[in-house]
Amino acid sequence: MGAVGTLAALLTVLLTGCQSPLVTTGGSRDGRLGEETSATAAGPAGYGAVFLAVDECSSFGTTSFTEVPCAGERAAARVVARHDGRAGDGPPCPATTDFVLHISEQRPSFDEDGDGAVPQGYACMRNLQPPHPGDPGGGGGPRTIVGDCVYSLGGGQVRETACDGTGKRKPQYKVTKAVAERTRCPASTALYVRIGGETPVGCARPL
Repeated sequence: MGAVGTLAALLTVLLTGCQSPLVTTGGSRDGRLGEETSATAAGPAGYGAVFLAVDECSSFGTTSFTEVPCAGERAAARVVARHDGRAGDGPPCPATTDFVLHISEQRPSFDEDGDGAVPQGYACMRNLQPPHPGDPGGGGGPRTIVGDCVYSLGGGQVRETACDGTGKRKPQYKVTKAVAERTRCPASTALYVRIGGETPVGCARPL
């Protein structure tokens, strides 16, 4: 399918983590790291055997994401990790991922290499130029990491926001450490944030 310029794959964009609530370890529900919207991506135009493979680049827009040469003027983001299946079932994206593209399975009636399919998967994307919402304190990205800031929504939920105060809401807490369990957080911890991974508890101090 890498040689097919007209092959279409339906993408769902997982927007930055500052867009939706996270749930602290004291909450009763798991938080979702980002809202989802629909977008359509034109298929690969001969730049690789796998659509949006690692180190390949995409254009960026509100309705379409197309695989393009990384040196081209249309290139906006690079794939830093690529996995098959659903994001909720697979490995997490790297910590400083800016956004995630969810690729729905497509089985076109024909293609030039005879494969005839784009498997379901997800691509972890990093913007080629700043801003990088996935960086510590950047106010977004699909993951909450050490160095990020959050504010309380009430009901045991928090939402990520930029640490420098440029977001819509001012930061109230900063995640200073990630640990395996709450008892390992420093004494200055005022809030426990569920961040997942091998050290799933984020220790946050007030600002």
